[in-house]
Amino acid sequence: MYSMTGYGKGEYRDGELSLTVEVKSVNNRYLDVAVKSPRVFLAQEEAIRAMVRSELSRGHIDVFISYTDGREKSKSLTVDRALASAYIRAAQSLSAEFAVEQDVTVSFLLRQPDVVRQEDVSGEDETLVSALKEALASALAAHKTMRFAEGERLKADLLSRIGVIAELREGIAARAPSVAENYRKKLSERISEYLGGKVDETRILTEAAVYADKCNIDEELTRLSSHIEEFRNIAACDQVGRKLDFLVQELNRECNTICSKSNDKEITRLALDMKNEIEKVREQIQNLE
Repeated sequence: MYSMTGYGKGEYRDGELSLTVEVKSVNNRYLDVAVKSPRVFLAQEEAIRAMVRSELSRGHIDVFISYTDGREKSKSLTVDRALASAYIRAAQSLSAEFAVEQDVTVSFLLRQPDVVRQEDVSGEDETLVSALKEALASALAAHKTMRFAEGERLKADLLSRIGVIAELREGIAARAPSVAENYRKKLSERISEYLGGKVDETRILTEAAVYADKCNIDEELTRLSSHIEEFRNIAACDQVGRKLDFLVQELNRECNTICSKSNDKEITRLALDMKNEIEKVREQIQNLE
């Protein structure tokens, strides 16, 4: 079982090249990957997302990449001749208009923005790409370790709460058979009181049977047992968030039905306590992958 929340950091160090990747995740219904990196890694963004998708199925994932590179590389200077020409014409126009000396030099042109641009002509840097993948793999491994540790804590809490739900279910099951009998006794006492001791037992039994049928929660209790067992089975797996989310909805549905059918104060109290525990379980499941 893994939490959707986690953090991992991976680093690559080799001589003048240093690269750091950080992976941070928070809860999200679907998988959403955001890559924040220098422009040099733009061509690698899809590969980065693919590596993240291979490890994660849900959550909002932020990938932060930073690097320093002091290695010597082949460089090329590109001159924007049209821009340089525009500077010269502007200088000539000002010189003619204001009768001042035209002193544009090569040094002046080289200092102007974008007249000369430096470009890397070495092609795709395989060393940098390899460093990125190594650091990202390390960050994802650390991220997974943290998510697993958090997931185990959540698992322990969830199993503890599902144990409480099972106990409440047993309490309801133990109380349920006495509901119809209690109703029969009360009905008999009231009729006897009104009629001065003359009671039609057949009529009372019929009324009690109808009431027992309306209040019968055997099916709901059976389904609750099945859901609780399935919850424990699923909790032993890895990616369980969506499955448990669905199962909690079913637990809540059965609990609501018991509340609506029951006309017994004690069963209603137990069912409301169960609903409270189910809601706590639902909240925790939102953190699971």
